[in-house]
Amino acid sequence: MNKTIMNRGANSDSIPTDLIYEILSRLSVKPITRFRCVSKLWESIICRQDFTELFHNRSSSNPRLLIGVIQGGEWNFFSSPQPQNHYGKSSLVVAADSHMKFSEDKRPRYYSYASGLLYFPNIRISNHNDDVVRVICNPSTGQYAILPPDLRTRYRDSGGFLGFDPIGKQFKVLVFNRRVDDELVYHILTLGTENVRWREIICPFTYGHYGFSWEHICINGVLYYIAKDPNDMMVCFDVRSEKFKLLHLAPSFVRFWSTILINYKNKLGVINLEDDYDGGYLLKLRMFVLEDFEKQKWTTYVHTLRDENKIKDNDNVYVVGATASGQIVLARNKAYKPFYVFYFNPEKSTVQSVEIQGVREEEDWCHRVYYFVDHVEDLRFDVMKTTYAATSIRPAEQNTSTSSREDHLVRTVKRKRA
Repeated sequence: MNKTIMNRGANSDSIPTDLIYEILSRLSVKPITRFRCVSKLWESIICRQDFTELFHNRSSSNPRLLIGVIQGGEWNFFSSPQPQNHYGKSSLVVAADSHMKFSEDKRPRYYSYASGLLYFPNIRISNHNDDVVRVICNPSTGQYAILPPDLRTRYRDSGGFLGFDPIGKQFKVLVFNRRVDDELVYHILTLGTENVRWREIICPFTYGHYGFSWEHICINGVLYYIAKDPNDMMVCFDVRSEKFKLLHLAPSFVRFWSTILINYKNKLGVINLEDDYDGGYLLKLRMFVLEDFEKQKWTTYVHTLRDENKIKDNDNVYVVGATASGQIVLARNKAYKPFYVFYFNPEKSTVQSVEIQGVREEEDWCHRVYYFVDHVEDLRFDVMKTTYAATSIRPAEQNTSTSSREDHLVRTVKRKRA
């Protein structure tokens, strides 16, 4: 069907517009991005606000697992279907779609993800120097935007997080820096506004003397991350109001190198995964779920993953998130072949293994893999006035004709939306 439509590009006006609209809305992001070039009619349809909203709504009902494979500092993005029926087969084989490569990341572990976009604070864009910039990226479409420079030259940079306000539908980047005197200073940037600039905001609390856990998550407009203090605390930042709150954590909650934060059925979940060799190889999953923020009430769950041979045979398995239905997702942090992801159903105590084919698989100790559960593909990217189409590792290395055409399309989209 897709190839037939492409071959008929010159006569696409003969296809009813409503039919084109319906067909395109059921495709994935990658072919839609290419189909902008079929005709002016198709481009105008794809750029329409009602189409992008319909596409996003349909993608939301069928989220995917986004996979970022990093080697030599460079990101390669793939995505694969997530199993919808967790009462079905115990094993599946699915194919991954390849999306984009992205620039050299000088400090790859400091990325941040929220609502389909990724924030990289230390990307090297140019081949001509070692300068790094802050970048917002849509891994599905290949678009990225360079953020304006902040005050990092005056402070010791300590990183930052991307958050999303679902009410105002705004993305914000929160950056915390340390002055020379070790005082924390906070700056925030709101994307998609007329004047995108950094603003200093005040945090009324003193915490994080020993730093922060880079494990973080944004749930329903609240950013959660852990401060490394003698008394461990969860920092809660409301993206909409830009206010800070603190949660005091029990000592058993936090193990800084193994604690994972997840969205468990729209509640904050804190997970530790432990090895247990009592009578055989077992994995014990200890989870704390925040039931009431004001009362700081937590519920504790302990699950044991038994006799799962594929998990047993895979070293370095860790929790990478949870689906909207409450399945706990586990995977390896290296891209070995065969490439497995595991979906654990706490209610049934069952594990579904999914082999994903098509991901770059090399037995290399520095070949790191990152996962983003319930990723929704989105054609919209209204974050900056200047947006770039990134289809290769560095913009300077792109094919000139392809790069020029895609840059023109992106600029056209931005003008039409303005």
